[in-house]
Amino acid sequence: MSQIIPFGIVTTLAFVIAMILTPLWTHVLYRWNLGKNIRNNGDTPVYSALHEKKRGTPTMGGVLIWMTTIIVLFGLYGLSIVLPFEWVKQLNFLSRFETWLPAASLIAAACIGLADDVLDIIKFGKQGIGIRFRYKLILYAGIAIVGALWFYYKLGWDVIRVPFFETIAIGWWYIPLFLFVIIGTGFAVNEIDGLDGLAGGTLLTAYAAYGAIAFAEGKIHLAMFCGVIAGALLAFLWFNIYPARFFMGDTGSMSLGVTLGIISMLTNYSLLLPVIGLLFVIEALSVIIQVVARKVFHKKVFAAAPIHHHFEAKGWPEPKIVMRFWVISAVTAVIGIVIALIDLGR
Repeated sequence: MSQIIPFGIVTTLAFVIAMILTPLWTHVLYRWNLGKNIRNNGDTPVYSALHEKKRGTPTMGGVLIWMTTIIVLFGLYGLSIVLPFEWVKQLNFLSRFETWLPAASLIAAACIGLADDVLDIIKFGKQGIGIRFRYKLILYAGIAIVGALWFYYKLGWDVIRVPFFETIAIGWWYIPLFLFVIIGTGFAVNEIDGLDGLAGGTLLTAYAAYGAIAFAEGKIHLAMFCGVIAGALLAFLWFNIYPARFFMGDTGSMSLGVTLGIISMLTNYSLLLPVIGLLFVIEALSVIIQVVARKVFHKKVFAAAPIHHHFEAKGWPEPKIVMRFWVISAVTAVIGIVIALIDLGR
């Protein structure tokens, strides 16, 4: 069987399963009133005013993405053991060196995000309680540390690939670099999850790009893993585009952000992540700039942060912002793929 065929099958399978699961999960979300709380504590007046109409829309839609990924991953692994057919075995993409770590990280980060989403729904007064930022940082840093130690000691990785130059051994500096990439990507993706379809669309292009890179490197199992997430994201977007039927929630954005960072390290093209995920970088920087400006200069640089809320405050319709961000993410993803392919072909 050609290597591209298993990739296409698992991606399509993920899309179909996610589409089937969505009505069931949506019924649960609405049946139990698992709706999003909109912050209204005076710290974010622009955001609160713009998004008050979304109060009560169910969150935790990201469960569909990672749950579908886990079902396909372990389901096909089980079938490869039970059924003696070679073509079934080729659909198994559970691999110690390529998919164990991203799958484990996806589940761990998703569970933390799910707990945060549930706690945010529980109202204390008029606000959800959630998990405080410092504790979330510690928890996700724990996942990153485990991943870094796995790479450095278990896989023996201490090199970083610089496109068009060479692979550089950086020794134990690989561990702090790994932490920075994983934690930074997780929280950057979390920042972009603020408009209907925005996180889903930009993540779709990023995972498609790294799936293409992994495929070009011959890491077929990792490429299939990316394809499954992309297929699930596509089904999620069907219901998440404006006006959203539900939101992704931290269980989706944080888990997918953390996993994307790990995949960038597995392909050894983490330096392309700021290119492929340029919008994630811009979103995170806009928040940092806004916070520093308010704390130090007592002024705002943007009408609201992250930057997609700035455009929203300036009067841009939400679908226009999302569509334009999708276009940008598609362009940066293609640029990243081209750079990787040229580099691999040297």
